[in-house]
Amino acid sequence: MCELFGFSAKRPIGAADYLNAFFSHSVRHPHGWGMMYDCNGCRAVIREPVRACDSTYLKEVIASLTPQKTLLAHIRFATVGSIREENCHPYTGTDMSGREWTLIHNGTIYSGRLNYQYFRRQRGDTDSERLFLALLDTVNERLRQGPCTERERFETVERFIAQTAPRNKLNLMIWDGDLLYVHKNLKNTLSFKRTETGVIFSTLPLDQGSWIPFPIAQVIAFRDGQEVIRGTRHKGIYVPTLDYISAMDAMHI
Repeated sequence: MCELFGFSAKRPIGAADYLNAFFSHSVRHPHGWGMMYDCNGCRAVIREPVRACDSTYLKEVIASLTPQKTLLAHIRFATVGSIREENCHPYTGTDMSGREWTLIHNGTIYSGRLNYQYFRRQRGDTDSERLFLALLDTVNERLRQGPCTERERFETVERFIAQTAPRNKLNLMIWDGDLLYVHKNLKNTLSFKRTETGVIFSTLPLDQGSWIPFPIAQVIAFRDGQEVIRGTRHKGIYVPTLDYISAMDAMHI
């Protein structure tokens, strides 16, 4: 299973210590890394299909990274798809209104239309990329009806996640340039920590601070370090098999 990291803050903060702690976990997740951050007012998405702790490029990026208000990062343990850059997260794209969306995913899509209709459109061969393409299609379908308010945009994302979650492992962070949507449906796989400047999310705690389990099966949106919209809890909680639990125990996750 992959690992996720992200934060939302009311003012830019330095992230080097958290990023170094997060990417050190790549010893157990060696199949690639990626990060989304702001670079001079533009969204930068960088990815590399190598173990993060071995990447000179990543070390240089972290060392030169300016303070950020929103950031996403991912380390990959390949379960679906080969080891190449196109299969590293984040995935990013623009909807028909010009809004840019970025997604990181931890889990596996076992069932549903996402496994079939996007094979020819995707650049890589992961279920996560197909999930992202389906999200963009869902947003565009709503936009064809007319402009969305913030609440309507949230409800579109929430409905997509709630409909996709049953029988699938679906831990997600999604950034639309305004809201950071966070969701998990597998127990003990995402925590958060409140700070003076905002909120930090990570698959595993990154320091000795007070990390709290993120609510399960519920989409919550954040802006500038504050919760702004909380969705309704859905029924798509993923219950792992004994084989899955044994595998995670073997990886000390």
